[in-house]
Amino acid sequence: MNPEDLAGRLRGVLRTRTGGVAVALSGGIDSTVVAKAAFLELGDQAVAVTADSPSVPRAELTGAKEIAALIGIRHEVIATSEFANADYLRNGGDRCYHCKSELYDRVLEILPRLGVMTVCSGANLDDLGDYRPGLTAAAERNVFHPLQEAGFTKADVRAVAKWWNLPTWDKPASPCLSSRLAPGVAVTPERTAMIEHAETFLRSLGLNNGRVRLHEGELARIEVPLAEVARLAAPGVRETLSRTFHELGFRFVTLDLEGFRSGSLNDLVPLEMRTRHAPERRTTS
Repeated sequence: MNPEDLAGRLRGVLRTRTGGVAVALSGGIDSTVVAKAAFLELGDQAVAVTADSPSVPRAELTGAKEIAALIGIRHEVIATSEFANADYLRNGGDRCYHCKSELYDRVLEILPRLGVMTVCSGANLDDLGDYRPGLTAAAERNVFHPLQEAGFTKADVRAVAKWWNLPTWDKPASPCLSSRLAPGVAVTPERTAMIEHAETFLRSLGLNNGRVRLHEGELARIEVPLAEVARLAAPGVRETLSRTFHELGFRFVTLDLEGFRSGSLNDLVPLEMRTRHAPERRTTS
């Protein structure tokens, strides 16, 4: 399908939501495309809602505000309280379930004030092939997934975003800061701040698609594209990198020789937990 036809299909899916929608807008490309389609179809009956907590990078929050203004959609920023949930802080492998539960419950609470009836996510078909406890939370609350209903893969999302001239059409995925902590390592505002500052430093080196994973013992495991590994290991850069990370609070600084791998910490999630939150694959015609 060409991007114009794909966009039409997505708009058609949202057209059915005559009671209006609240789109959980993170500022990533998936939720951005849903917000754009919702605004085009529903106008004032579409609103974007963005969570704010210590797990949200300040740059992502700013980006979400900017993208909502660009689209023209109503936008609300709400404070979420996942850091008050002991199960979330424990980070036992289902952290995302508790985070999304908090987000969706908060949005559901304000639907009457917003004047809309449905909560929408940015989940696409590719998300069904990964470990996504947040989809369990969504299913329990009847959250609507327009991209899945329209049969969109991640590649389809990017194609439509580019066709719509959205500036983030090629933006790398940017999950929440808490997702960088290995399962079993407790989530704290201090640790998410360490990670945010560390990844900001990587971006200052021109590395826009890197991750800093935090393991037991305040060990930083840096993932960057394979082509960049040698540059970070070069003496001058390595010394600056190590010194900066130690100043941020990391006790050990390591460079992953396998390079950047999205969701690499999912390998550490216990099998029982992965089975409990295994997504149900869907097919579209």
